[in-house]
Amino acid sequence: MPNRDDPIQRATAQVETAMADASLQASVQSFFDPQTATVSHIAYDPATREAAIIDPVRNYDPSSGRTGYYSADQIIEFITSNNLKVKWLLETHAHADHVSAAPYLKERLDGILAIGDNIIAVQKTFGDLFNAGPDFHRDGTDFDRLLAD
Repeated sequence: MPNRDDPIQRATAQVETAMADASLQASVQSFFDPQTATVSHIAYDPATREAAIIDPVRNYDPSSGRTGYYSADQIIEFITSNNLKVKWLLETHAHADHVSAAPYLKERLDGILAIGDNIIAVQKTFGDLFNAGPDFHRDGTDFDRLLAD
């Protein structure tokens, strides 16, 4: 018998319930960034056209040290060409593999920028480790919403 107190088992049960109900099924479009081997996603409700953007990539060229937004611009193109309304910009974790394009997308598409509340511990650890100055937030205020279990 599954332990319903386990977050993974709770999430699995929720996904299984949603998959059984066709009215709860979302469409998902994924975008692969080969430079960082990262996949960003748009999950949206075909009926309401409401969407969540998950882990959007800000492109980075290590040889020049320059960043760009061509991956984020592909997401913008998909959102606009499919007449979607962004409700959420979700970061699933603090990214060591890429820089986030969420602020860029929020500026252009709106939506609530959210991450798990454990980001505060990550920000504090790395802020202290790299001796970041006072402009580096260690309290999660770079996000609109901090999510908890």
